[in-house]
Amino acid sequence: MSAVEQYARAHIVTDEAQDPPAVPVALRYDPENDPRLVHMMLPGHHEWVFARELLEQGLRAPAAAGDVRIWPCGRVQAVIEFHSTAGVAVVQFDTKTLIRFLRRTYSATPVAG
Repeated sequence: MSAVEQYARAHIVTDEAQDPPAVPVALRYDPENDPRLVHMMLPGHHEWVFARELLEQGLRAPAAAGDVRIWPCGRVQAVIEFHSTAGVAVVQFDTKTLIRFLRRTYSATPVAG
């Protein structure tokens, strides 16, 4: 199985900006390496790795695991919050972008038989 890579645009939410600019984000899933995890690369080479299941759950209702929290924001957006010793990054996505990525990951996963 080959890895799934998808590039998306997201908004880094800050106290300073009313309408934060869109930034490029790379989403990656590698079923050969670990079929349970997804990778998200934010600008500045900040990579976060978390459970694919957490992403799916967080699109429907607030969900958290470790340093990552995900929740729906209205009908068409989702928020992912990353906590680290350097602070907190809050990233807002169009939900359809994350759903499209998840669908691609499930089609890349070998069917258990």
